[in-house]
Amino acid sequence: MSSFLTQTNETQPLISVDGLSKQYQMGDDVVHALRAVTFQVEDGQFIALMGPSGSGKSTLMHLLGCLDTPTNGRYWLNGQDVSRLSRQARASVRNQNLGFVFQSFNLLPRLSTLDNVMLPLLYRQKAKLNEKSAAKAALEQVGLADRMHHKPTELSGGQRQRVAIARALVTNPALILADEPTGNLDSQTGAGILTLLTELNHNGRTIILVTHDADVANQAGTIFHMQDGQIMGRPT
Repeated sequence: MSSFLTQTNETQPLISVDGLSKQYQMGDDVVHALRAVTFQVEDGQFIALMGPSGSGKSTLMHLLGCLDTPTNGRYWLNGQDVSRLSRQARASVRNQNLGFVFQSFNLLPRLSTLDNVMLPLLYRQKAKLNEKSAAKAALEQVGLADRMHHKPTELSGGQRQRVAIARALVTNPALILADEPTGNLDSQTGAGILTLLTELNHNGRTIILVTHDADVANQAGTIFHMQDGQIMGRPT
């Protein structure tokens, strides 16, 4: 279980967030999207960020995914302070350490399933693995080895989300960030995606999932309840 407050122990957490805040200027007003959030996530946890629209969960996800920088506070990922990195440095952190799963899948329609999964590997600057072999292995892991030459338009919604999960897995990331991964799926298909994410977590993957749905959040081991840019109380 993760600790809401910073801990001092011998094991370094995968994520350590201290006083993380984000403000936006909207005309003459300042919007406090995130307010001094502090928590840790240990390697191998499955965390759900749950709350209504405007609660700050998406803002927090963007900061954890190095898609944005905080106004105040610090964020360590695998011991590295990524709070104030340049845009280029954050892109490198994303490619080397993070895998993303989006509600709208974000697959390129003209590419095959295999080529979509290979994309993150093609952006790597260090010595590369055999991209095709790694992509095939990721597709096998999500049960789509027989669909590798299909294009996204030839797949069901659930299959497309599995492709997105394979793409997130292909770089062997330290952390998978899933933003409303079942939001565009029917309940049965969404349940299958949650089962897959749970299996990945049981195999050691660290996952942070954003949702407004209590049934989805309950699949995680720990729930952070968010409201007005804050984590309310202790995680459940």
